[in-house]
Amino acid sequence: MTLRSNLKIGPPIGAGFFGEVFSATDDAHGTVAVKIQGKLPFEADADWQLRRNSHLAEGQRLSRAKHANVVQIHTILEDDASDAVLIVMDLCPGGSLQSRFELDPMSLAEVRKYTTQVTMGLVALHSRQMLHRDIKPGNILLNRQGTAQIGDFGLVTDNIILGYGSATGYSDHLSPEVLNGGGTSVKSDIWALGMTMYRLLHGSEWYSKLPFPPRNVVGKGGFAKSLPWLPHIPQAWRTVIRTMMNDDPGARYQNGSGVLRAFARLVTTPQWQCSVRPGQITWRHQAKGRNYFVDWTETSSRKYDWAAWSEPVGQGNRRSFGKSKNLDYGAAERELNRLFATKLANV
Repeated sequence: MTLRSNLKIGPPIGAGFFGEVFSATDDAHGTVAVKIQGKLPFEADADWQLRRNSHLAEGQRLSRAKHANVVQIHTILEDDASDAVLIVMDLCPGGSLQSRFELDPMSLAEVRKYTTQVTMGLVALHSRQMLHRDIKPGNILLNRQGTAQIGDFGLVTDNIILGYGSATGYSDHLSPEVLNGGGTSVKSDIWALGMTMYRLLHGSEWYSKLPFPPRNVVGKGGFAKSLPWLPHIPQAWRTVIRTMMNDDPGARYQNGSGVLRAFARLVTTPQWQCSVRPGQITWRHQAKGRNYFVDWTETSSRKYDWAAWSEPVGQGNRRSFGKSKNLDYGAAERELNRLFATKLANV
């Protein structure tokens, strides 16, 4: 194949480690996205040829792997010099969940909806003996209907995964066994999906303040057990994510079907809208004719206040659910965990 086709490439719409993504038009499919990828700077010629052949073979399989939660591949092209591969696929105008991650924590309902859709896409790929190896917010795309679809599949191979990860920050999504020199598997995709869930539930501001860079500690063990949580996230959610991210692959959910069964039991109410800013976290929720508020504020170095109350949408009285001042972080966190699990659990 050559570029002498009916494909007309337009302006760039994104860039990543493996190449740029362009908008394009195609007579058969209308507006599409085209990912152009070539030999990486650190990649030997022989390695590029292996990866090129892998892309071509994977693309051919993916073009037949039609699923509502996998970005549809239309065709695979090579340029005249055969030093680049072009993947022509559906355009997802809703962008990726990376922008939502960078904005604020997502609600429980949104995270369950999107990760359920992603898991269904993973089940389809895994059933065809394909691994993704790069599950993260930036590779979860929203199509015209707002449905989550998996993109950038098949671009990472085991022989470059550590180099790719260290170059892009993707190593935060590498499971312990992969960081310690093992190969990828269905269960390493599940680990990465658990990390993705954690990130979407907490947002970039919270994630950036983790006391330990994940890439530096995941391989040492105990990472999932040590993660700090926003207080409104229920224990059942924490248990599911910890199971997905267990150090032992045999102790995780063994396939996507097990993950889907676990997701189906997760409660998504109350639907708190959470905002995390430097020095302050706020929660807002409206139900039963009342607005509910929780504020958690850093008042000075290592000291925190919190307050929770509700107000009527119209006329009525303000109700307090409690408040505390001048607490250390641990005490404030424990009190807010208890508050969300008891007094605010059914508002």
